[in-house]
Amino acid sequence: MSAERQYRGRRAYTLENERIRVTVLVEGGHIAELTDKASGVNPLWTPVWPSIEPSAFDPAKHGNTYGGHGESKLLAGIMGHNLCTDIFGGPSEEEAAAGLTPHGEGSVVPYQISVNDGVLEQRATFPMAQLAFVRRIRLDGTAALIEERLTNLSGVDKPVAWTQHVTLGPPFLENGKTQFRASATRSKVFDQDWGEDGRYVTGADFSWPDVPLKGGGTLDLRVYPAAAVSGGYTTHLMDPHREHAFFMGWSPTSKVLCGYVWRQKDFPWMGIWEENHSRKQAPWLGKSLTRGMEFGVSPMPETRKAMVTRGSLFGVPGYRWLAAKSEAVTEYCAFIQPADGIPDEVEWLGGGKLRFPRP
Repeated sequence: MSAERQYRGRRAYTLENERIRVTVLVEGGHIAELTDKASGVNPLWTPVWPSIEPSAFDPAKHGNTYGGHGESKLLAGIMGHNLCTDIFGGPSEEEAAAGLTPHGEGSVVPYQISVNDGVLEQRATFPMAQLAFVRRIRLDGTAALIEERLTNLSGVDKPVAWTQHVTLGPPFLENGKTQFRASATRSKVFDQDWGEDGRYVTGADFSWPDVPLKGGGTLDLRVYPAAAVSGGYTTHLMDPHREHAFFMGWSPTSKVLCGYVWRQKDFPWMGIWEENHSRKQAPWLGKSLTRGMEFGVSPMPETRKAMVTRGSLFGVPGYRWLAAKSEAVTEYCAFIQPADGIPDEVEWLGGGKLRFPRP
């Protein structure tokens, strides 16, 4: 039985073996740490600003620190890998007025957490969405094996978003150095202009990994941009001819490889969010370097109405139906290990067994 501890000033629980350590926050449920113990490297993003419990957030007290806007409560407590459901993106004006935060309740509510017999279990209810959520994590070698169950508590069928918002940050993430691979195919740039620091052609369709640039030419998304300032969002259909989808990141500085593997039919989309010292407002202040590798059932971060209106992209649905009083179950694998380079492929063989086939 593991006891509650503190992680960067936050209530947390930890699961570890001789190779890796995973830490989960009580409030918000974020997977804040996926550390390779040999190197001490945790590739998951820790914001540069102070982290507080979402329940402690007070707009009057903390508004200036965290921006004084609808996203402030989420940003005050965000860390690493956060769950987005039952929306992926911002709430409508009416939902925001009712208290719904961007990416939904899963990123801000408290979780009941227990650790028994090598399994860390998180449980929470999302009262506004009328959903119940359970996540179970167990370790096997260099892998964290994760099962999630999402239950519709209401008597109404509903469209839901469900995205694993995995965000990577320094020191693992470095301009012009950190490399990536993914089972991505058809791709699209976010269809609203990203602003003066957004270098990608708004709304452009393209094939992974070469995203078209506003100034002409393309950028290879398999290497984090070397630009001093940039930002943007692209979405990617994961190869529908493969049972499993994946992404991997590799640091040439620390020689650490990390990644996630999941069933393509469960999460057919992966969004790549880039924040490279672009956002100047609080709490960002132009100091953040991140890359979100956000795999889920929706291609774009947008309101619920926009998600349903879009319906699909490239002929693939952009949300999941969850029938009344029913549940959906998914399993995926996160891993981290030393590596001298980045492979082009990874195969999940079950349990903690991974294979990196040579081309």
